[in-house]
Amino acid sequence: MPPGRTLPPGAPSAGPESVAVRAADGYALGAFVWRHSEGAGLTRSVVIVNAATSVRCSYYAAFAEFLFNEGFDVVTYDYRGIGASRPRSLRGFEASWSDWGSLDFEAMLQYAQRTFPGQPIDVVAHSIGGFVIGFARSSDRIRRIVTVGAQHAYWRDYAPEKRYRMLVKWHWFMPALTALVGYFPGRRLGWLEDTPRGVVRDWSRAGRRFVPAARGKGSRAEWQALMRPFASVTAAILALSVTDDEFGTAPATERLLGYFPRSQATHLRIAPQSVAQARIGHFSFFHGRHAASLWQIPLQWLRHGRLAADTPGAVVAHPPASERGR
Repeated sequence: MPPGRTLPPGAPSAGPESVAVRAADGYALGAFVWRHSEGAGLTRSVVIVNAATSVRCSYYAAFAEFLFNEGFDVVTYDYRGIGASRPRSLRGFEASWSDWGSLDFEAMLQYAQRTFPGQPIDVVAHSIGGFVIGFARSSDRIRRIVTVGAQHAYWRDYAPEKRYRMLVKWHWFMPALTALVGYFPGRRLGWLEDTPRGVVRDWSRAGRRFVPAARGKGSRAEWQALMRPFASVTAAILALSVTDDEFGTAPATERLLGYFPRSQATHLRIAPQSVAQARIGHFSFFHGRHAASLWQIPLQWLRHGRLAADTPGAVVAHPPASERGR
């Protein structure tokens, strides 16, 4: 079905519905829902879009509209502290990557189950959005996952030619400024949205194995309990990485897949030239100009759980699911 087809009967024409979804701790999350009023019913999946760190969910609106036009129901949302889920002041506001998963993404999974009862749940996740999936206790309900440049920002996995510059920028300068201001004022710098200090701690202190910085002095039992939901994820994963993405390198993507030992994973590595682009990088995958090329890859996976024979890129060999995460 080509992109840009006419909407099905009963589909809304004025864009998504804005909703507020409460997490288990009572925090209100801003979300947007593209929902078909009639049509395929239980045969149609609902896709939740997980954003990158400190990127507003509006960045993914064109992609969400594309999926909606292709017959999916779609939910986008902002993590606590970001965009439509930002409090009045971020100074001293606490939120972490694990909160974004265990509370915020978990709330969206439960919302999808309530609002779209009986429909399969799929996830498209960008950058840290692929990692936070594992913190949600209901992540065993997910049918299929597509990640794009997903990783947890371990600096040694960054692209070699940019590694030390990125180390200084994200792991030294960002936490130092955050300590002075009480949050990271990313908007004033033109880098990110303003970012809660707990997220900055998690990012700047990320190691080979993720240990939440805010809980770094907790017991091993607490850490194991936090990480336990990762092992319950059984969804088929398509992990997309791009050769000119300085964050989502091949080692970073493989490290991410190691956290999901029970999922059958396919890692597809794409060069910009294979889709007639000079550059894709970490962010431009979700630009609308890729609707007829790159966006067809997640579309095929969400519909059928496999790659088309003519899919650009190369599949990366990695350990089978039974050997990952050891």
